[in-house]
Amino acid sequence: MKKGEKLIFVLIGLIAVVSIIYQGWNVANITEEDPGIPYYSTASTELSSKAGLLIREHSCKECHKLFFLNNLTQNVPSPSLDGIGSLRTEEWLYDYLSAENPQEIIPTRLKARFKMPSMAHLPEEERRILAAYLASLKVEDWYLEETRKEAYEKRTGEEYQPE
Repeated sequence: MKKGEKLIFVLIGLIAVVSIIYQGWNVANITEEDPGIPYYSTASTELSSKAGLLIREHSCKECHKLFFLNNLTQNVPSPSLDGIGSLRTEEWLYDYLSAENPQEIIPTRLKARFKMPSMAHLPEEERRILAAYLASLKVEDWYLEETRKEAYEKRTGEEYQPE
């Protein structure tokens, strides 16, 4: 190895060591506490299990995100279900799921094939299970405004303006 090549390797090594030290110093001096994941569910294990089966059966995750997971092959700008229970009541969700035309309740900008289908054909018990489960999907108070913003912007395509 020539003298110039050795110098280049030494410089690269020195840069790597300085970078590692700098990153370690930054991590050690973080003063802001990570508040954690803002979404949680208050549903019982039984309700979660029943609703999970219905969510899979009706392919809800084809369009909606739930606990940060959705179908990666779809790019539907539908609202996330994470935190929906902090935005809507169980009664409202049941009425929405029971509507023959959900777009009359919440107008959408989506193309017809991506619009929320009516769930009115489902047995009442299944709609009640889904409504109860969706109402259990909460968001921490410190993240509620961000959840409202995301839901509004997904639904309308417009910038959210807090009240």
